[in-house]
Amino acid sequence: MPRRDDGVMTKSHPDGARAPRIILVGAGDRGRKVYGAWIAAHPGKARIVGVAEPLAWRREEVARRHDIPPSAVAAGWKELFASPPEAEACIVATRDDDHVGPALAALGAGLDVLLEKPMATTAEDSARLVEAARLAGRRLRVCHVLRYTHFFQAAKQAVASGALGRIIHISHAENVSYWHFAHSYVRGNWRNEGESSPLVLAKTCHDLDLIQWIGGGRVARVQSFGTTTHFRAHNAPPGAPDRCVGSARGICPHAADCLWFAPRLYEGGEDVLGAALRASNPLWRLAARTAISGSHLLGSLGRVLPAAASLAQWRQWPASVACDDPSPSAMARALAEGPYGRCVYRCDNDAPDHQVVSMEFEDGLTATMTVEGLSDSEGRWLRIEGSKATLVGDFGFAGERLELREHRSGKKKILRARGFSFVGHGGGDEGLMDSFVEGLSRPREEEEAPTSAAASLESHLIAFAADRSRREGRIVDMKEMRRLP
Repeated sequence: MPRRDDGVMTKSHPDGARAPRIILVGAGDRGRKVYGAWIAAHPGKARIVGVAEPLAWRREEVARRHDIPPSAVAAGWKELFASPPEAEACIVATRDDDHVGPALAALGAGLDVLLEKPMATTAEDSARLVEAARLAGRRLRVCHVLRYTHFFQAAKQAVASGALGRIIHISHAENVSYWHFAHSYVRGNWRNEGESSPLVLAKTCHDLDLIQWIGGGRVARVQSFGTTTHFRAHNAPPGAPDRCVGSARGICPHAADCLWFAPRLYEGGEDVLGAALRASNPLWRLAARTAISGSHLLGSLGRVLPAAASLAQWRQWPASVACDDPSPSAMARALAEGPYGRCVYRCDNDAPDHQVVSMEFEDGLTATMTVEGLSDSEGRWLRIEGSKATLVGDFGFAGERLELREHRSGKKKILRARGFSFVGHGGGDEGLMDSFVEGLSRPREEEEAPTSAAASLESHLIAFAADRSRREGRIVDMKEMRRLP
């Protein structure tokens, strides 16, 4: 096998080329548990040779798992890039407001970069990153993982084939389940837009990117409405304390009826696995109950129903976000003292719990994107109206279905169908990593990759326009968003 520059043996690609060396900046749920885990599972395709992460236990875990020497382990990206290890690429998976610095440092060090979405929290910084990548002559890809799913690739292909005729309107909805919205946007890291980024950017830049990608062309005008309606103090039930548990008054008196009682989500998992619990297939219901109980029988059941094994992942997310230690005592303490045990009506959140974005393309195509945080299900709905046919899709944990309906004949054709799956982003995470790592082994393409920063900038600008429209109560002409300094 080939040797690393420091003399350590490296694993190789099947074709004999050296596995690309990657620096990981940010070892949270995405960096450590998604991208890092993929690399650990594919040691012949890539290696992590350096890590920067402020939490000691996280960076130490990554260092152990990937055999990283102490000289390439740092608390911050500035420290690591002061004397970076030899590498070909960098994955930046820090918080939204800390993407720009490490991405620019990595590009300046001559590395290709995979950057977690959104690129940046301002339009100006997003454009700055695109220009920096161009000047450096390096790849800068954004983690728009949904483009790599079989479902949305099938939708894109159906449109490109002409089967729908001319595309007239795209209607897209992101349904964020009631428990997920509370976890991330009421109690969690994206609850306060001043501390992270606007909901339309943090959550739905995936969706705006899909609309831009499938629709083609450019958006001319944007209008948006949305507000925080439900998760406000005046909607709290009478006598509700500040916390679900651990307050001076003990357990909230509304625990049995409240949809957002924290122990039920983080200790029990019933809310996360609700779709499986309600499934018509009795095997799925059994698998969900087994996953909740933590029984080892889930592995045996997985041999009969292979996808059932994925149900155990609820303990990795969202439970692991509330408390890194899976023990019952640690979780109880975290809910009694930490942010994820707060009453959802008494948080410092300002992210809108519902928002709609209307878009008019330059060629006359119209599109709407709706996001709402009080859904019973988790996933996305898609409806594309064409002059010849309509494409209808449903994509989420409960399964996938994409159907083409011809106008004249009335025929219906199933283009994509899959049952329940708890795999991250419907397989998009794996598709993204495969594409990025494979690209590192080839000369940089003359044409931009589908999720390059240059290709992603337009959808980011749409998100910033939508946020401006919502705040200022006006239609935003995209020309003003493209006039960046």
